[in-house]
Amino acid sequence: MTSSMIWILIIAVMILSMVVQARLKSRFEKYSDVPTGLSGAEVAQRMLQAHGIHDVNIVSIEGTLTDHYNPQTKTVNLSHDVYYGRNVAAAAVAAHECGHVVQHAVGYAPLQLRTALVPVVKFANSMISWVLLAGLVLYQAFPSLLWIGIAMFGLSTLFSFVTLPVEINASSRAVQWLDGAGVVSYETKPMAEDALKWAAYTYVIAAIGSLATLLYYISAARRR
Repeated sequence: MTSSMIWILIIAVMILSMVVQARLKSRFEKYSDVPTGLSGAEVAQRMLQAHGIHDVNIVSIEGTLTDHYNPQTKTVNLSHDVYYGRNVAAAAVAAHECGHVVQHAVGYAPLQLRTALVPVVKFANSMISWVLLAGLVLYQAFPSLLWIGIAMFGLSTLFSFVTLPVEINASSRAVQWLDGAGVVSYETKPMAEDALKWAAYTYVIAAIGSLATLLYYISAARRR
């Protein structure tokens, strides 16, 4: 792939990212107006109980779409609007995060791989910028330094792609449970699926963007 093609890909990813983020926001705003009988916190509690999971706490946190599951602290962290919201969007997000809890409980392999990569990727991300900069400045004396930085960025790219099946599977588990538990109906089930679909697209775009950046670094290193 030529340098110009890589730049076109990077620009295309940036544009798509803005489109997906805008679409995601509009979908969640739309489905936040569709009521359900349970709050996000209640949905999470019932889904965990249905799977025999009783050692995970459900807490409210600040922010918008900051929802996540922390396997280290065993907490499902739901943003204020999701925790208290009684609507399709809140139910979908809460169930999705509980989908990660279920993955953890059953030993879902991609989640285990992602969890194992977290400390390595966290360390690599804290050093990537400095290593790449040093590799560019000191390329004549230490050409391998630049490739070390690229390899570190490659770990971050790998993490992005490992994340994809984890997120998609969590959404699948969420919709299946919401439907089976009667939290969503024939009319509202497609809304939950649509909300989670656009959330998944953000991870797809991030993975492609990371790959495009990795290709750019490799191309730049080869030119040197």
